[in-house]
Amino acid sequence: MTRIQRIRETVLGLIMALYAIVLVFGGADSYPAIVAILSLIYTFRGLSTIVYYFSMARFMTGGRTLLYKGVILLDFGIITSTLTDVPRVYVLLYLIMMHAFSGAVEILRAREAAAYGGSWKLKMFHGIMDLIMALVCVVFIRLPHIAVLVFAATLFYSAVLRIISAFRKTKLVYIR
Repeated sequence: MTRIQRIRETVLGLIMALYAIVLVFGGADSYPAIVAILSLIYTFRGLSTIVYYFSMARFMTGGRTLLYKGVILLDFGIITSTLTDVPRVYVLLYLIMMHAFSGAVEILRAREAAAYGGSWKLKMFHGIMDLIMALVCVVFIRLPHIAVLVFAATLFYSAVLRIISAFRKTKLVYIR
């Protein structure tokens, strides 16, 4: 990671942490902001993946899966933008699915990294934390204001991990 990338990741992590703190103090009134953030994240990530497919990935092996991923993320972004008028329980269901899936994928990635001798502890911890967040959402599904707290905790946790990864030393592979 270059110095500029490290600075960018650190600043982005600090902004995310600050926004998480603002969401916690905003209470249940932060619900529309959460829906807007989720919608923007998924829409921009989907659009950027689709643009990447058409600019480079269509010539790569397995590039078509990036197109499918981009379309699915764009669909999630559009669907999320319509969640402002539905009951807040659906957002908790959305958070449950999001955390359970990403936690399972992260744990599988950590196991794969451990099998190949790579760094796996932070990935495993991240996956376990995602599964714990999903479990918290399941336990408190009757309390919709918990969605704000879970999202803020997730955002803060992601910010801390982003800052940690910005300061980690990266291993370089030299091919002779």
